[in-house]
Amino acid sequence: MNKYRHEYKYLIDSKEMAVLNIKAAGILQRDSHAGREGSYFIQSLYFDDMKNSCYRENEAGTDPRSKFRIRYYNRNTESLKLEKKSKIRGMTRKESCSITREECELFMGGGVPEISPEFPWEKQMLFGEMKVRGLMPKVIVAYDRIPFVAPAGNVRVTLDSNLVSSGEVENFLLEKRMHRPVLPGGNSVLEVKFDEFLPSYIKEVLALDSLAWTSFSKYYLCRKYNTNGGVL
Repeated sequence: MNKYRHEYKYLIDSKEMAVLNIKAAGILQRDSHAGREGSYFIQSLYFDDMKNSCYRENEAGTDPRSKFRIRYYNRNTESLKLEKKSKIRGMTRKESCSITREECELFMGGGVPEISPEFPWEKQMLFGEMKVRGLMPKVIVAYDRIPFVAPAGNVRVTLDSNLVSSGEVENFLLEKRMHRPVLPGGNSVLEVKFDEFLPSYIKEVLALDSLAWTSFSKYYLCRKYNTNGGVL
């Protein structure tokens, strides 16, 4: 089972974004999954129950809490992941399994595929919890990500920009859909994840103590401000 990791998030403006990109490139490695431009495009479909428990728990800072999403990268709908992200005492853990397009479409309609004993245990567990909790698709979250990594501490630093939301959950696998920007113009999100420790040189070079820390997730912001408008 994946272990819990530290995760810190910061709201940054366009000037801080440009400076942090340069600084991170100087001390960290580019993520091997990033394209030639050093970035990739992420689209996620998030789920919640009839009482909107995930949204309300995030707003209240409930500890522990968890949420489910389906995610794919760079518009590649042939590689889909169902993920459960759990949070406790400021640390996060992600469990995931691959799903087919047909399974994704069933989830998009509010259903849960039949659980086969031939599935890997993690897939059986995730499908089972989706069914028991009565989770339904609620919002699409999409953004561009510039990712960096460092072996020491298993550090991952990401710069996320152009955050948009869409309520057209039925169009999750389509290239175009209505959407709206979520953050004020020019604002982005810096995320820093690591295992037991964050090397001091990373904290100092990125000047993390001078940045505006935030506790709210992209999911929460997109649920809170979601309306239709624009084309993704």
